[in-house]
Amino acid sequence: MSFISFFSPATRLSWYPPFWLMRIKVIKMDRLWRNIRIKLPLTRISKNPGGGMFGGFQASLADPIAALACLKSFPGCEVWTRNLQLNFIREGRTDLELRFEFSDEQLLKIQQDMQQRGRANPVFEYAFYDQDEQLCTQITCRVAIRSEGYVPRTRKINGK
Repeated sequence: MSFISFFSPATRLSWYPPFWLMRIKVIKMDRLWRNIRIKLPLTRISKNPGGGMFGGFQASLADPIAALACLKSFPGCEVWTRNLQLNFIREGRTDLELRFEFSDEQLLKIQQDMQQRGRANPVFEYAFYDQDEQLCTQITCRVAIRSEGYVPRTRKINGK
C-alpha cells in the first residue's frame, strides 16, 4: 500500500499535480463519484486579461471528471474522454463550482451497453456556476468505456 492511499479520494484529486497548481478544492465527492462538487478559484494565474476565468482552466478541470467517475463504476475497463465541449454562457468573474452528477439511469444504460456490446459511449452534461449561482459554462462530455480485451471492429476508410 502506498503512502498516498491513506488519503481520501477527494484529497488525492486535489493533490493531482495539474489540479494542485490550479488550487482546486473538492467540496463534495461521494465514495462512488456519483455526485461531485469542485471549487475552481479565480486567481492571478487563472484570470484572463479581461478579468474572467480562462476557458482552458475550466476545460482542464472538466476533462477527466466524467471519465474518472466511470472508471470508479467500471473498474478494470479502459476509460477515456472521447469528446469534450464547453459552451461559455457567462464569463466567470468569481470562483467557479463544477457540478457533476452521474444518475442511476445513466449507470443502468452503461451496464446494459457493456453487457450487450462490451463498450459504451455515454454522454454526461454538467456545468460551472459562479458564486451567485449563475450558470457560466455548460459542459458536454462523451466518455469511451471499453471492457478488458475489447477488440473493435475494423472500419473501412474510403472504401478500402
